[in-house]
Amino acid sequence: MAAKLSGSGGGKYAVEANADINVTPFVDVMLVLLIIFMVAAPLAAVTVKVQLPAAIAKASTNPPKPVNISIKPNGDLFIQDFRTDLPSLGDDLRKQLGDKRSPTKERIFIRADTDVLYGDFMGVMNMLQDNGFYSVALVGEDKKGGGGPRG
Repeated sequence: MAAKLSGSGGGKYAVEANADINVTPFVDVMLVLLIIFMVAAPLAAVTVKVQLPAAIAKASTNPPKPVNISIKPNGDLFIQDFRTDLPSLGDDLRKQLGDKRSPTKERIFIRADTDVLYGDFMGVMNMLQDNGFYSVALVGEDKKGGGGPRG
């Protein structure tokens, strides 16, 4: 508790009680503690190193052979190595898949030359969707360090 010396009242040594709390030291201490915890908290986080066991999965028994559709620059279509045309693409694709493979679950891989017209490519995509083939993957050439479509 602080004391206040006052010139009025009592005598030379009269001391009056002061009920005001000085909060400045309290705020200073709290800010120092806050900074200490902000710096120490990330350092206290422990990274747990765990050596995981190797995952051993059984090899699948004869995965289905992927079906590729190739589009040449002049618009010629091929299913695997067999030539086809746009109107008969769906029927020829079903023949290639056989009866055991479902068109809705089958993934079709499209390989198109870089010079194929966009309209020819979209025609193939639309024909596949019209015939129930919705899972389509595009195949590209893997180039090391290529920055652009031609590079």
